[in-house]
Amino acid sequence: MAMKTTLDISDNLLRRAKKLAREESLTLRTLVEEGLEMVLRSREQRKPYKVKPVVLRGKGLSPEFRQASWADIRKAAYEGRGG
Repeated sequence: MAMKTTLDISDNLLRRAKKLAREESLTLRTLVEEGLEMVLRSREQRKPYKVKPVVLRGKGLSPEFRQASWADIRKAAYEGRGG
């Protein structure tokens, strides 16, 4: 079943699409459907981006910072740096 719809397409893109459709003996509808199908298939095949965790091989925070607030840790990190 086909549905009718209206699209706003830039003049330049429409001219190019009509020219290609004529050259390949296609209807504009066929060309639009092929293009949409290509874009949809491409996007459906994308893998979701996963953030890789950063793992450091340390032993966590040093003892003096294990119970410290973030503000205390930040203050110590910038101590003596004019910040």
